[in-house]
Amino acid sequence: MTVRIFTAPIALLAVFAALLATMYLGYASNTEKNLHDFPVALVNQDVGETVDGARENFGDQIAAALVEGVPADKVDLRVLGISEARAQLKSGRVYGAIVIPSDFTKRLVILGAGAVVPGEMERPVITVHTNPRVGPYTTGIMQRIADTALGQVDDTVGKSLTERVEATLAAGPAAPAGDRISGAARLMIADPIDVIEAPYRPLADGAGQGLVAFFYTLILLLAGFTGAMIIHTLVDSLLGFIPTEYGPWFVHQPATGMSRFRTLLIKWAVVGLAAPLLSGIFLGVARLLDVPVPGPLLLWLYGTLAILAVGVTALAVLATFGTAGLLVNLVLFVVLGLPSSAATVPLEAVPGYIAVLARFEPMHQIYLAVRAIMFFDGDAEAGLSHGVWMTVVGLAVGLVLGVAATLTYDRRGLHRTADGEVKPPKVLATSVAG
Repeated sequence: MTVRIFTAPIALLAVFAALLATMYLGYASNTEKNLHDFPVALVNQDVGETVDGARENFGDQIAAALVEGVPADKVDLRVLGISEARAQLKSGRVYGAIVIPSDFTKRLVILGAGAVVPGEMERPVITVHTNPRVGPYTTGIMQRIADTALGQVDDTVGKSLTERVEATLAAGPAAPAGDRISGAARLMIADPIDVIEAPYRPLADGAGQGLVAFFYTLILLLAGFTGAMIIHTLVDSLLGFIPTEYGPWFVHQPATGMSRFRTLLIKWAVVGLAAPLLSGIFLGVARLLDVPVPGPLLLWLYGTLAILAVGVTALAVLATFGTAGLLVNLVLFVVLGLPSSAATVPLEAVPGYIAVLARFEPMHQIYLAVRAIMFFDGDAEAGLSHGVWMTVVGLAVGLVLGVAATLTYDRRGLHRTADGEVKPPKVLATSVAG
């Protein structure tokens, strides 16, 4: 018995520590290696230009080079029209867009001509749109993808343009080409593309670069998770199932002998009454802190649903597993929930086992809905419909689990007393001080 006092908690802590390290360090340790299916739009608006009697379209060539050069196992490059690209950016279905403008070929031809005939030279522009509303880390990933891909294209186009200019000059009656292209012009045509990065629909100042959606999700989940533990302990204490300690005082209320099912119903009723109040408090504090909330009513309603779903499920787990339910809830809602939420690092940049967890983990579902309300105008396609549906499913699972477990225990006579029978009321109130 003495040995178990030491070995049991240490063994449990060791398993818990291994799980924590696997989830949290694996979550953020190597996003580049784990990158897969990162959605990016490619828009080519270039209309082309007639050059020396032939039709040229350098935009098509660059788009083809990007499709071929961007690793398909890491990036989901979608060739779209500008309208569809904007729609997918607006709903968060793509995390960025590379846009080749309609006058790209024309400007490239002018640049090449400027190296031969003195005049004003200006690089053609390719715009890279990031989508900061999806998540703070996605912007950095999008920038790195664009920098790598367009850097390679820029080198290729630069070499091709330099060769074209030198061939044009060599065909003329003047001095050798190397002596006739100025240093500035040579540098310009060797690096002919100007890449501009611009966020699509920038976030307001109070949005914390997108982190407020994550923290709002976190407080909703903690309200349900920790609220369930508080309600579970206080109600059990008031009904006489467990003692309560207040500093040196040890108090045990009279035992009521209430069934497990009725006890759980009382706890569910408490969380049901608390959920709209807590959701309202969160919303009120957000408004006081100038956090942008474009859909306050919708956020309050969904916040109430999320707190209720997490609280009901957590209480059902406690009713089913008893004290072990505390650890089950901690693992389910926090240990597995935070890495799989996609609130900081997108699922496309985490290990596969974490992405699989996101299919059912509560925090990911809540985050999708909260982000859609706060940053995507409550767009159903931005994750609101999925988040609401999965939250309702989670609530249903909690209700079914709680009812099934408590009724089964009650029917089998597994009452919450030491001897299996309802004990007479008894009050113990003693002081450690004597």
